[in-house]
Amino acid sequence: MAVLHCLVACDTPQGVRWCALELPAGATVAEALRAAQGQLGVEVIDWDAARCGIWGRVCARSAALKDGDRIELYRELPQDPRQRRRANVQRERRR
Repeated sequence: MAVLHCLVACDTPQGVRWCALELPAGATVAEALRAAQGQLGVEVIDWDAARCGIWGRVCARSAALKDGDRIELYRELPQDPRQRRRANVQRERRR
């Protein structure tokens, strides 16, 4: 039986958390996330609602994995970075 090796990375407020997985051939992103949840814990991120991707490209949870893939879970940013920069510039101009 063929085995896939992949990494799962979660971006948390405390920093990026990783785990390495061995999955059966034909595994999907959803299956990898279920396995990673067992290793990383349920409190790390909202496993059901978080967007996910493979190597930085957003993908569906039904996407098939290849050996060596890195699955990433993305957390929502507290504020849009562009809006934050604009607010900082406005604040500096007022000074």
